[in-house]
Amino acid sequence: MIDNPLARSAVITCILNGSAGSNRAQQAREQIADLFARHGGQARVLLARNGSEIPDLARQAMAEGSQPVVAGGGDGTLSAVASALVGSKHALGILPLGTLNHFAKDLKIPLELEAAVANLFTGRFARIDVGEVNGRIFLNNSSLGLYPAIVREREERQRRGAGKWIAFALAVVTILWRYAPVQVWLRVDSRPESGAPTPFVFVGNNPYEIEGARMGGRNRLDGGRLWICRAPHAGLGTLMRFAVTALLGRVPHGGFEAVEGQECEVRAKRGHLRVSADGEVISLETPLRYRIRPGALGVIVPVDVPSAPRTGS
Repeated sequence: MIDNPLARSAVITCILNGSAGSNRAQQAREQIADLFARHGGQARVLLARNGSEIPDLARQAMAEGSQPVVAGGGDGTLSAVASALVGSKHALGILPLGTLNHFAKDLKIPLELEAAVANLFTGRFARIDVGEVNGRIFLNNSSLGLYPAIVREREERQRRGAGKWIAFALAVVTILWRYAPVQVWLRVDSRPESGAPTPFVFVGNNPYEIEGARMGGRNRLDGGRLWICRAPHAGLGTLMRFAVTALLGRVPHGGFEAVEGQECEVRAKRGHLRVSADGEVISLETPLRYRIRPGALGVIVPVDVPSAPRTGS
């Protein structure tokens, strides 16, 4: 087992998304610095002015020798910091400050801030997989079709003044009312290509559990497999369940087809498709090329994680 990499740096850089709520971010900044000091450490807490600035701050932290580089925020912030660390020897430290914190939950990171900071000092270094679509990495999942459309509609309603959850509910109703399936062709690894209209394609970084106590979560993030789902025969009930669970960062129970593989190519008639990657919607040129990158990201996880990701430098 590798020693905790936190011991390698005198000052640790923590990156927060200041645009996600300036007052809250400033309070978290002060609290994090205090909690580090209690453990005998020193935190340099940076507030990004916007999401696009986060990877640059992470690369700057790497260049200055911060080990690990700590991300404080929701899954989008964690993903933005991780995008700069992938393929390097720098570990990602996680302070779950978001609403849902799915990535932290899947790694068994404590959700309470004081315990999460303590984990940075007492945890261990491990390597996990990341997913990638057309060169863009994702920690949780990526999708096209229904989910990106709902996110865009929700964001537009929020810009008009609607609250987050009211905007979400209105977006679900609006998109389901007018939504048409997208025609795509999928090739997973070397299997024959298959095509059909589907309301969505969901690609997970490792398989999600669809039943039992861990439904909607992942038992491991080092299995080296993508989890590809679609629902060519989905009815309105399945679409409604998918819309709600997807906005909560999870997957619906039943009503879809799922396969596993290391690579997946998605072709479409359109030259570009709206795609979500860890909740952020972007436009990507087709074909979409997904792949799993085994062990590409170092993270600090609790020492007692039962199904622990592999260790190594």
